[in-house]
Amino acid sequence: MADSAPAIAEEEKHEPSHILDRKAESLAKLISQSKHMIVFTGAGISTSAGIPDFRGPEGAWTLRKQGRERTSQTTSTLQAIPTPSHMALVALQNAGLLKYLVSQNCDGLHRKSGILPGKISELHGNSNRESCRDCGKEYIRDFRAVAKYEKTVHDHRTGRKCAMSGCKGVLVDTIINFGEQLPEEPHRLARQHAETADLCLVLGSSLTVTPANEIPEIVGRRKKAAAKLVICNLQSTPIDSFASLRVFAWTDELMVRVMEKLGVEVPVFVLRRRLVVEVKVDSGSERHSVRVYGLDVDDTPASFLKSVRLEYNRRCITREPFLINFRGGLEEDLGMKLRLELEFMGHYGEPNLEIVHDLTEAKEQDGELVKAVYLLGYNPQNGEWETTLQS
Repeated sequence: MADSAPAIAEEEKHEPSHILDRKAESLAKLISQSKHMIVFTGAGISTSAGIPDFRGPEGAWTLRKQGRERTSQTTSTLQAIPTPSHMALVALQNAGLLKYLVSQNCDGLHRKSGILPGKISELHGNSNRESCRDCGKEYIRDFRAVAKYEKTVHDHRTGRKCAMSGCKGVLVDTIINFGEQLPEEPHRLARQHAETADLCLVLGSSLTVTPANEIPEIVGRRKKAAAKLVICNLQSTPIDSFASLRVFAWTDELMVRVMEKLGVEVPVFVLRRRLVVEVKVDSGSERHSVRVYGLDVDDTPASFLKSVRLEYNRRCITREPFLINFRGGLEEDLGMKLRLELEFMGHYGEPNLEIVHDLTEAKEQDGELVKAVYLLGYNPQNGEWETTLQS
């Protein structure tokens, strides 16, 4: 697909501030009046996070076509902080205004920002997600779950195995390379929502990659049904003629204005984790166990811990599953508390976090496995964790 990019990128256009403000007002009205709004995003939504686009003047494909190396600094997708545009979409989702999101991006920032799994089709995959080739179980990783492509880009094996009991199948990445079919169910849902939508907002996409680019076109062709297509991109797209409103601007410039006019606050990005602590107490033998692991909001296994250490225990567990066996009287030795020190991958400089887990319920259900879920939130701006025990 890089071969289809022009050697000289099309000039990027920027609306004058007063025109951009007027168009933001028009878009805000369309959003407030819509009954089924969808958004379609491309690489342009992530450029302000330090992730390069493809067809811009310094885009990945433009540089490749020109035989140039990138000189500007970029940010790893694991360290990138979701942009104001990402967070605006989360706010629209939470306000009930955004019904569905269709994304061409595989940087994982939409899911990380707070878009719910059931509200998004990641048509080109997610570099932090892998699945089992045998049973289909999915996993979210706080590291790149992408194959090394030692033989071919179509060999998606990541080198890991499924952790489901009795499976041990081969795990494969979810990245869609050129020439490969889009994932069937996400593609079906994207088309379904496009056929229902009365408003589709395109943010930062050249709309040149098929068949993903057909999604906004479905809405644009339904003008007679009063469906509206709005495109925000710095360069022209092949379906500009279908747009009811065309905006030449950075996506952040537009979305910040739109949210102000809607009166909807754009939230600060907080890295959210769900931590499960499972404890089994055996008061008779005083031999107990604790298992610690992560789950995504839809209970997909999530790997975000580097190590777990239990106070009173010399061992530091550095590999999943984080299972620790320990001995002692609960009252005398532990004071009915487990103190767990969690070490994270540290992509955002997260400090270690201590979880103090109460053993009262585990003791009352002696011999039974007792599970508790902690909601963790890390704010990269102030470097602080917040912890809540989910009831």
